[in-house]
Amino acid sequence: MSQDYTPYQQKIINGYYRNKGAINVQKLGEIVTELFLAEGKKVDQLWDRAEKTMTNLEIPASRIANIMAKRDIKLLANLVTELNKT
Repeated sequence: MSQDYTPYQQKIINGYYRNKGAINVQKLGEIVTELFLAEGKKVDQLWDRAEKTMTNLEIPASRIANIMAKRDIKLLANLVTELNKT
């Protein structure tokens, strides 16, 4: 880690990267909630964010493609549930 950060800042940065997976799972869960309530162009933006988040979580590309092709919120919600169990 760079010398530009104080030990406290280094601890915060390390904590973020250590918990990055859990943060992304939470983010995906929030996207599911927003998708249930969204309308219009916002829906497309949320699906784009969901795809990026799933990629960051290293979900298999075939599964991402399946969810994105169907744009089924229930499939996305099931994925979040599955990820929360691990």
